[in-house]
Amino acid sequence: MMAWLQLCAMMGLMASVVSSISLAVAEDFGIPVVEGKKRSSSVGIVKKETHPVLFRQKRDWIWNSLYVEEEKPAPIAYKIGQLKSSQRVEVKSFKIDGEGANTIFTVDQKGDLFVTRSLDREEKSLYHLTAKMFDGNNKLIEDSGEFVVQVTDINDNTPVFPRTYNGSIMERSTIGTKVVEVRATDADDPTTANGELRYSLTHDLSAFQIDSVTGVISCKINSLDRETKSQYVVVVKAQDMRGMKSGSTATTSVTITITDTNDNIASFTRKVYDLQVPEDHKLNEKIGTLELEDRDQIQNKEPSFIIPNDNNKVFLIDLSPNKDGNLMLKQALDYETTNSYTFTVQVRENLKNLRFPADNVNSAVTTAQVNVRVLDVDEPPVFSLPIYTFTVLEERIVNNIGTVTARDPDRASKSIRYSILDKDCPISINPLTGQLSTLRMLDRELEATHMFQVRAQEEPSGLESFVKVNIIVQDVNDNKPDLAVDEIFVCENDFTNMVIGTLRATDKDDQPASFSFSLATESSNFTIKDYSNGTADIMVKQGPFSLDDPKDYSVDVRISDGGRPVQTSITKLAIKSCRCDARRVPTQCKAGARRMGVSVHALIAILLCILTILVIVILFVMRKRYQKDSLASMKNSGEIHEQLVTYDEEGGGEMDTNGYDVSILSSACNDGSLLRHPDRHPHPSLYAMVQKAPHHLPQPTACKGDMAAMIEVKKDEADHDRDGFPFDTLHIYGYEGPESLAGSLSSLESSSTGSNVDYDFLSEWGPRFRTLAELYGVDGTEYYHQY
Repeated sequence: MMAWLQLCAMMGLMASVVSSISLAVAEDFGIPVVEGKKRSSSVGIVKKETHPVLFRQKRDWIWNSLYVEEEKPAPIAYKIGQLKSSQRVEVKSFKIDGEGANTIFTVDQKGDLFVTRSLDREEKSLYHLTAKMFDGNNKLIEDSGEFVVQVTDINDNTPVFPRTYNGSIMERSTIGTKVVEVRATDADDPTTANGELRYSLTHDLSAFQIDSVTGVISCKINSLDRETKSQYVVVVKAQDMRGMKSGSTATTSVTITITDTNDNIASFTRKVYDLQVPEDHKLNEKIGTLELEDRDQIQNKEPSFIIPNDNNKVFLIDLSPNKDGNLMLKQALDYETTNSYTFTVQVRENLKNLRFPADNVNSAVTTAQVNVRVLDVDEPPVFSLPIYTFTVLEERIVNNIGTVTARDPDRASKSIRYSILDKDCPISINPLTGQLSTLRMLDRELEATHMFQVRAQEEPSGLESFVKVNIIVQDVNDNKPDLAVDEIFVCENDFTNMVIGTLRATDKDDQPASFSFSLATESSNFTIKDYSNGTADIMVKQGPFSLDDPKDYSVDVRISDGGRPVQTSITKLAIKSCRCDARRVPTQCKAGARRMGVSVHALIAILLCILTILVIVILFVMRKRYQKDSLASMKNSGEIHEQLVTYDEEGGGEMDTNGYDVSILSSACNDGSLLRHPDRHPHPSLYAMVQKAPHHLPQPTACKGDMAAMIEVKKDEADHDRDGFPFDTLHIYGYEGPESLAGSLSSLESSSTGSNVDYDFLSEWGPRFRTLAELYGVDGTEYYHQY
């Protein structure tokens, strides 16, 4: 009934709207408008240029409400309404235009409107059409009148959940706390029961509830406990038709996660913890872990530890990444002093973040006993200071600079031996007492601080430690002042008391100097005025000065540094004489030595260089003279008996005919001579041809003498026989001794022995091997020729 009343109200509203639109359109286009069923007797004529005359009159359309039920089958077109007009015309015809005109909707001559097919409201719910009416002469009687065909909804769609829903809620939340809101959609008309949805949970869960209209899931209890159950899965049902049993339904699963809050306190897993630690354990490093149990998640695990009494000075507890307690070393341990520690540790929860009374408040173990046993370790020596600093005066030998001491911290208390690692260190140390002394005098100006390391080692060769030692060299006034002055010149026209330059001084010593200047020798031309502030002026005492004067001007400047002891230096200062203009700008000067003083070290170095050069020159001259005398004595001897040439290389072999006479060397094995003719007349140096012995004759054996001995004999003869005319040159080659396993590699011995190898084939190798063939391929009855 309510639906029918709403439909009637809507039809009345649409009729009034259509009537208003018709009147407005008629007035705009100048169409006659009829109010009610009466026509206006007064006709308004409007003339506008050449346009036709238009008559205004009211429309006579009578609209009825037009509705089409969606999804209604239409095997044949069915009538949904009729187009009517208040004008009484016997013969009429109708024409429609607009959405679906003449396809979905058709009209006959009577004005009946038909639907030709099934419609879907979800696809299109309203169709806007216009209608025209003509008389029998096809004359327009009623102009375009707009009307609407509405598609009514049926429950042909089921609800749909567009996405997956998940929610979360903190444990121990209050009743009614919102978890998540779920929404389903229905394509049917939401203004009708077909599209109105209702929500419910498929299972009656005591923990959660859902609002049937809004779909908001909320907490139903205030005792949610993540540690008991951390996740819930609820099934939500959406049903149209306002939840009536005839409505369509859809379901979805919603996962609800219970988030953690700090509702449990930390508890020790044991009541006693036994730990061991070596005495050399490093500070702020973990000794052991005190495990805790806390059912809350790690972000809500906030324990704090308390170590009572004085043990908190030795140990501390730091939180590990898992929020357990790491026992750390806060103070160095010493087994010889204390070898064990026993103390209690308390654990507490951060009460500021504890929102509810803890679940395990009655069962938690909040106090535990910790036993720490210290293990003995052989420790290296320990110095009395982390770094040693001593002072010593320069230029002195000091026997007792200071003492470096170290001790063995172990109970054994071994003796300590000291040493310095740097071998070039000018400081020595007593290996037993650690007393430091200087090996040589120190010079602060060369090195103001000496740093080195001292090693302390347990005897005999135990552990060792190192310490840094600084020796600061204190200054002594041991350097003479140096004159610091720019180039000084005197003009020809300078008058008495004219200042020609300013003197300053420098000192390498660290002590503050009070320089004083004076003339070491009296000068007739110049004087010095000391200002007692480290500077002095050199002034003209008496002139005149001239460039033509051959004398060079100079003064001896004495400088005293005022230290203890006082150091004084004398420097010869050269003064140039110049011709100057009116502004005392030199235009021409006579060159002169600026400073005549040379240090003693420089003089010694120069003298040593000169002496070295002289010695080298003398040796070179003596060597040349000796070579010249030797050549002269050789020329004056009249004859050269023999030449001895020594090489350090192998000989040229059998073809080296220019090197030596093989037959002469071989003759030493037979008769011990060089085959010199008895009349000692010179003979040409000929080489014996190597011949092969006939095969039917016995082959001679090789010379077995020591070639080295033979060569020494020949050398001795050549050295003492001054009358013999040289007929050969003796070459000495490297020779393998008789003790070598390889024997001699020289070809000398092979040339004087027979060979079992037949060399006749060499003559067949061509002209290049003809010489070899003649040497080795010719038969003879003699082993060598005699000359």
